[in-house]
Amino acid sequence: MPTASDFTPAELRRLRALKTPAGIQRFLDGIPYHLAGTAWAPRKVLRENTAHCLEGAIFAAAALRVLGFPPLILDLEADQDTDHVLAVFKRRGHWGAIAKSNFSGCRYREPVYRTLRELALSYFHTYFNLRGERTLRRYSQPVNLARFDRRSWMTSENGIWFIAEHLVDISHRPLLRPGLEKELTRVDRRTWESEMVGHRKKK
Repeated sequence: MPTASDFTPAELRRLRALKTPAGIQRFLDGIPYHLAGTAWAPRKVLRENTAHCLEGAIFAAAALRVLGFPPLILDLEADQDTDHVLAVFKRRGHWGAIAKSNFSGCRYREPVYRTLRELALSYFHTYFNLRGERTLRRYSQPVNLARFDRRSWMTSENGIWFIAEHLVDISHRPLLRPGLEKELTRVDRRTWESEMVGHRKKK
C-alpha cells in the first residue's frame, strides 16, 4: 500500500497514535466542525485541526488505512436535506462507522451491524432537517478510496472534490418502501434538543 510513502513520518505517528476506530472518532469529536465549503485531504485536516462531514469521513478512511483497514466510505442520501458520509469498517464480520457531524447522533457506530442496510438504518431516527422532518432515504455501497491513489487523495493540497462527485454519481439503494415516508412523524422537541448539542452555526 502507498500509505507510508504518502504521509510524512510525523503524520504517520499522529495517525498511528489513534490506535483504533474509536480513537479516530475521538480525534474527530475533539476538533471543531468545519463550516466552510471545502474538500480538504486528510493531510490538511491534520494541519488545520478541523473538518466537516465529508472531510471527516475521508480523514477517517485514511486513518483506518494506516491502522490496517481498507479505506472505505459510504454515502447516506437524504431528501430535502444534505447527505452524510461515513467511514466504515468491519470487525468479526460486523460493520461499524466513524463520522464527523454537526448533529450529536450522526457520528460513531459500534461494529455490531450485520449488514450495511442495518448500519444505515441506525442513523434514520436522528437524521432530520431543520424543519424536523426525517429525511434519510438511501445509502450507497462502500467506496474504496484506494481507487483514487493516483490522485493523492490523502495528501493533496488541492480540493479533492472528485470524491464528492463520485459519491453523487454512484447508485444508492432505498431504505424505505414506497409510501412509508407519508406516515413519518416529525422529530419531537426532546430529540431535537439532544441532537443539537454542540451544533455550530455560521456567524
